[in-house]
Amino acid sequence: MKTILYKSEPVRGEHWQKLLADLAPEYRFVQWNSLDFSDGDPEIFAEVDYLVAWVPPENIAQRMPQLKVLFSVGAGVDQFDLTQLPASLPVVRMVEPGLTQGMVEYVTLAVLALHRDLPLYLQQQKQSLWKSHPVVSANKRRIGVLGLGELGQATLNMLKNFGFECHGWSRSGNTPEGVTGWAGVEQLPAFLSHCDIMVCLLPLTPQTRGMLNGELFARLPRGAALIQTGRGQQLVAEDLLAALDSGHLRASVLDVTDPEPLPLEDALWSHPGVWITPHIASQTQPETAVTALLANLQRYEQGQPMQGEIDKTKGY
Repeated sequence: MKTILYKSEPVRGEHWQKLLADLAPEYRFVQWNSLDFSDGDPEIFAEVDYLVAWVPPENIAQRMPQLKVLFSVGAGVDQFDLTQLPASLPVVRMVEPGLTQGMVEYVTLAVLALHRDLPLYLQQQKQSLWKSHPVVSANKRRIGVLGLGELGQATLNMLKNFGFECHGWSRSGNTPEGVTGWAGVEQLPAFLSHCDIMVCLLPLTPQTRGMLNGELFARLPRGAALIQTGRGQQLVAEDLLAALDSGHLRASVLDVTDPEPLPLEDALWSHPGVWITPHIASQTQPETAVTALLANLQRYEQGQPMQGEIDKTKGY
C-alpha cells in the first residue's frame, strides 16, 4: 500500500481523507497534524511515497527517503524553496477545475465592478452622495490579462463573452481565440497601452517579483485599474499608492499582498482606491482536487507525464 502524506489545512484534509477512502482505498492517507513528533520524526516518514503540501518540511530527501513526487495543494509553487529539493524529485502544481472556476468567478466579479465604477459608488455611499457617472459600454473597455496559463486563458474566455476588447500577454504568446495576444518583454509596453483594466495572473518568479511597479503603471492608460490575483511580492505597494494618488490609476482590487496577512497599520487598508480580499480568489476544492491527484498518480505510476509538473529550472 502506497502512502500519501498531507501537510496543509487540516479541516480540508479531513475531506480529502474521506474522498480517498471512497475513491482509492488502495492508498493510505495520513494527515501531518495527526502525527506525533515528541520523539523526533514519526516512523511513517520512511514509508511516504507522495507528499501533498502547501509548504513542505525541511530536508525531505533525508526525512522521506522513499518520496516519489511532491504535489502542491495550490496552483503555484512559489511557496516552495526549489533549491532545497532533490533535483530528481518531480514537483507538481495543482491543476483542477474547481480552482480554475473560482478564479474565473473572482476576476469576472472584479472586472465588472471596476467596469461599472462600483468602488466609486461605494465611496459616494459613505458620503451620502447621490451622483451618477457616464456608463462605458463593454465593447469600449479594454481588458488585459498578464499571464496566459490555464487560469488566464479561462478568465479571458469568460470575459470576452461580455463584449470586452480582450488582450493577453505572456512570455510564450499562447493566446485564446478571440483575444489579441502579446508576447515577450518587447511587446509588453504595447500590451500595457491597451489595458483599461489590467489583471495580473502571473506566477511569482525572479522576473515577476516587483514587476507591478511605477514604471509599469506609467505605461497603462491614464484612469486604468488594476486587479492583482497573482502573488503579493509582485506588487510594489508604494508605487501603486502613488499612482492612485496622482490619478493615473483610478482603482485597484488586491487579493494578494506582501506580507499576508496585511499589517493593521498598512496604508493599503484605508486607501479609497483599494479593495482588499484575504487571498480567497481561488481555493482548491477537495472533490475536484482529489480527482486531479488520483489522475496524476495514475499517470506517474504508468510512466506518463503528469499534468502540472513544473520545470524546476524556471520555477513554473
